[in-house]
Amino acid sequence: MTLNAGDKAPDFKAKDQNGNEVSLSALKGKKVVLYFYPKDDTPGCTAEACNLRDNFAALKAKGVVILGVSTDSEKSHKKFEDKYSLPFTLVSDGDKAIVNEYGLWGEKKFMGKAYMGTMRATFLINEEGIIDHVISKVDTKNHTEQILELWGI
Repeated sequence: MTLNAGDKAPDFKAKDQNGNEVSLSALKGKKVVLYFYPKDDTPGCTAEACNLRDNFAALKAKGVVILGVSTDSEKSHKKFEDKYSLPFTLVSDGDKAIVNEYGLWGEKKFMGKAYMGTMRATFLINEEGIIDHVISKVDTKNHTEQILELWGI
């Protein structure tokens, strides 16, 4: 990963699951959990999204905004949102601009086969748009606890 704590979070503009434009710069003044995940509706990604969903009220109460990013389409994100009642924004990065900007597109291995894909990671971005923490070893079932502990909130 090329980005570290203390770096300015790269801005982006992309569409969410409802076709609305989302930009990181529009969220200045808020704490942002920017989490990258490989694919909608797969076991690890669903566990991670549902953990964030189940703790959404607590995160929101602390002023945290959640953005999930994958290379899936807006339509795929919408189905994922509807199926699991996800209360946060899912950003479609079909052209891989955001995952590349954050250094998360790379070689992965599954069942002995190598392929290119999105690496799972989360960036905790402060109100000034600076990365406070990078979580590269995401615990999909306890992700909210990782976030709260690192931010001390």
